[in-house]
Amino acid sequence: MPTPRPLLPVLLAWALALSSPAAAAAADDTGIETARTARQIAPGVRLESYDRLESDRWLRIDELVVDTAGGTGGVRVEYLGGDGPETVAEAAARHRAGPGRRVLGAVNGDFFDIRGSRAPLGPGLRDGRLLHSPAPGTASAPAVGFGPDGRGRILRLGLAGSVTLPGGRVRPLAGFNAARPPAEGFAAYTADWPGAALPAPGGPAVELRGGRVAAPPVREPARRARPAPGTTLLLARGATATAELAALRPGDAVAVAARPVTGAGPVPWAAVGGREALVVAGVPQDHDGEPNDTAAPRTAVGFSRDGRQVRLVAVDGRQRDSGGLTLTGLGRMMHRLGAYEALNLDGGGSTTLLAGAAGATAPALENTPSDGTPRPVPNGLVLTAPAGSGRLAGYRVEPLGGVGPDFGRVLRGLTRTLTATGHDAALGPAPGAPSWSAAGGGSVDPTGVFHALRPGSATAYARRAGVEGALPLDVLGPPVRLRPTRDRIGLAERGESAGFGLVGYDAQGAAAAVEPRDVTLRFDRSRWNVTGDGRGGFTVSARTARATGMLRATVNATGASAELALGVGLEALPVAALEDAERWTGPGAAAAEGRAGRGLALSVPAPAPAPLPGSAASATPPRPVPLPELARSVSLWVAGDGSGARPDVRLADAGGAALTLRGPAADWTGWRRITLPLPPLPERPLTLTGLSASGARGRLVLDAVAAETPPTGRAPAYRTRPDPVVAGAAGVRARPWRFAVGPAVPASARNPDADFVFTGAMVRPAFTHRGVRFLPLDTGRATLDGGGLGRMRSLRAALAAAAREPGTGALAVVRQYAPRAVDRKEAALLTRYLGEFRRTTGKRAAVITVGAPRFTAGRSEGVLEVSARRGVRTLFGADAFAVGDWLSVRPG
Repeated sequence: MPTPRPLLPVLLAWALALSSPAAAAAADDTGIETARTARQIAPGVRLESYDRLESDRWLRIDELVVDTAGGTGGVRVEYLGGDGPETVAEAAARHRAGPGRRVLGAVNGDFFDIRGSRAPLGPGLRDGRLLHSPAPGTASAPAVGFGPDGRGRILRLGLAGSVTLPGGRVRPLAGFNAARPPAEGFAAYTADWPGAALPAPGGPAVELRGGRVAAPPVREPARRARPAPGTTLLLARGATATAELAALRPGDAVAVAARPVTGAGPVPWAAVGGREALVVAGVPQDHDGEPNDTAAPRTAVGFSRDGRQVRLVAVDGRQRDSGGLTLTGLGRMMHRLGAYEALNLDGGGSTTLLAGAAGATAPALENTPSDGTPRPVPNGLVLTAPAGSGRLAGYRVEPLGGVGPDFGRVLRGLTRTLTATGHDAALGPAPGAPSWSAAGGGSVDPTGVFHALRPGSATAYARRAGVEGALPLDVLGPPVRLRPTRDRIGLAERGESAGFGLVGYDAQGAAAAVEPRDVTLRFDRSRWNVTGDGRGGFTVSARTARATGMLRATVNATGASAELALGVGLEALPVAALEDAERWTGPGAAAAEGRAGRGLALSVPAPAPAPLPGSAASATPPRPVPLPELARSVSLWVAGDGSGARPDVRLADAGGAALTLRGPAADWTGWRRITLPLPPLPERPLTLTGLSASGARGRLVLDAVAAETPPTGRAPAYRTRPDPVVAGAAGVRARPWRFAVGPAVPASARNPDADFVFTGAMVRPAFTHRGVRFLPLDTGRATLDGGGLGRMRSLRAALAAAAREPGTGALAVVRQYAPRAVDRKEAALLTRYLGEFRRTTGKRAAVITVGAPRFTAGRSEGVLEVSARRGVRTLFGADAFAVGDWLSVRPG
């Protein structure tokens, strides 16, 4: 079961590490880890998942750490796939692990010919047998290889092959199941072909069966999926090979031999190709300036010096929550993780990592692929291990829905469905339904539903015949607020569905999931179906083709309620009519006659000579144009000239990350409306930042950009009750001392009612006053411009100091209102750190925002959050050691 990494010891250790300049410099280079979970999957295999905040990005990393010291009977890394492109999960489900073994996890593998045969570009071995060779023209290619004992290494693999023709003539084999045929010589394709359709042969071919020609050569065979088992398709390229193949007759004896060769050392038992070396002999490699050295999702494999420890690593990218890594950055990270050597595998939308769990029958997806869904790939690496005895040795107990930010929490008066998965001593699946019991603040019924009775700690137990599993639970207060995880749900058509959850908050702002059994839903049942999704949430589907509506959820125990806007059907909402085309600027852009009124012409010049990049035309609007938040696609009218130039739509997500929607080649003439689907992952809302055309030389005219959007209307307003810290003048004066937030006052002016005043422009080091450690945070720099990293370092140091000081009872973070500078992940991390500080030390915490557009006061995870309105004076009364609330606030 994943467990959050305790923060307080980490904060203290981190603060001590800053005592040396060298350590501070190292921390600046590596960023900070912000969260970590770990779980054991099997003896010798664990999953580590963690988030990092770097100076210019967030990162989400998953890694399978494998100890292969058990030898041939323990954990093994094997070749995965080889039956054509499919997702890693599909390939893992079909993988033949062998008698008495099971699949534990997997990652994607080699780069592949994504726009052609979809076959791997590098070598592949299974059981020591060559499945495919590197692309022709490459004597050898980098690969990760594993011996029968599990020991791994990075090596170069090549092809040693031959074709023996009638009369004993022997010719070299230039390619074996390679992604692309050779320019000269012979290539062979067998039932082990790992791609989709065979590559276009570009020359004659002949079928061999049983070592003999089965039919006359074919001048240009049609492309097909793969030869039948026992059949070899022999291709020829170039004059000499073509003539020799054309001379073959049915019945002629032709022998094809192919075996792998290494640059050094034995041939591995399993291998998958890769590309760039990341760590060589303990030294991270510098790839600065290379074409592939851009921030992207990444998959990598690293080895310890003896090859016994293997790390299969996936780094998410092209997402606001994880910006990906450059090759150079990936190499440095693999080195920090302990890799003596490491190799880059295919990344981008291919990056996929699966991992199992104790008692699970199959591994599940752990990372978030950048395409939104896992991409079909031709191969990968799969972990297998002994299956175990199947005799029950323990239970993995979890809340329904798995791991989340509210893992193990239940609101008083509500319920949480628990699951108990039996496992054997090897953490493999084991049958046996448990009986349930609980200690502490709740009870569990025979079906595994925990009923929260009183706030505090509780433990749920699953037991059977002396075997047990336990789950610690935290019972919060009763829910006083309710929020859906989505404010609006827009469906494109009848029958489509989407999910949402409900989150309840107690009076301290602590959150927990609210399950379907604890709420009553009100909605128009003639238009919508709303059901539980079996994972603690809800599924909405439309019963009509077009409708709008509202769903209201009410907690049965307390009456707390929330609303969710619903809509179905798409309508084209205008985004940019391009009537102001003359104000769109860029190379090759000009106003032109549109389909109805003005349009925007983009003239693509002739391509530049190699090695310079190709030409393009682009236009930037006078200001970014917002897209509707629930938009499903972007459409526009394109007048083509038959040139094949491609129109593109350039967007930016809510965090400023770029996204390009690439249109089809305009091989038509006249007007045509094209629709470009929006991927699901970018953080909404999106803005249109430009239009462009590229590829072939030509001229396109664009008009009437629109967004196909479900008609949900506005999201419901979300209101909260005033927090008890809001008080009048008497309540503030009753505190032992006061401070103020507001406009600057003349130096000569006295502040009889406040010890000091915070202004929006004031930035000073942390200081302690009458039991409160104040931390002014500079919000002048954006989160992903180094500001977030600097602020979190300051916060962690202040938390560690406040935790050590017996005379400090509270920590108050003071910051300037800057929603564009502080992103949502930084804001959530700030609250989480303060909440953990409060729980582990018993001390108080608050966040005070200066210069907000309106006054607000509330709390999250027990942390007070007060926003003081700009231009007015807000007075705070403080008592760091008071029983109950330690602040009183009088709004200006």
